[in-house]
Amino acid sequence: MTRPGKMIRLVVETFFKKPATTLYPFKKVEMPANFRGKIIFKPHLCIGCQMCMKDCPSGAIKITKLPNKKFECEISLAKCIYCAQCVDSCPKKALESTKEFELAVLDRKNLKAVFSDDTKETSPE
Repeated sequence: MTRPGKMIRLVVETFFKKPATTLYPFKKVEMPANFRGKIIFKPHLCIGCQMCMKDCPSGAIKITKLPNKKFECEISLAKCIYCAQCVDSCPKKALESTKEFELAVLDRKNLKAVFSDDTKETSPE
């Protein structure tokens, strides 16, 4: 058994040390340049080739053709594994990976992002 004097000395020493962890919720973390977070869609660049749908290993992307040669993209954030394979395979760079990673919601229905020319992004509430 350790002596009480030694234990008190250790408690006092650790009280004045800086913490080894970060203060995450209060101090935001800066993500690296090539971080693969939430995927966004730029509808004005899309040509409708659907390469992103074919290359997505989890089947999280659905491209729908709209009138006047426009396209809508529905991304299921619940299925997405954030590998950014869709971003790499898009020939016109219509998909982009962001640094956004705080995507937790209480209802799974809110994990769908729909991008079209009319609206930048909509999520069911």
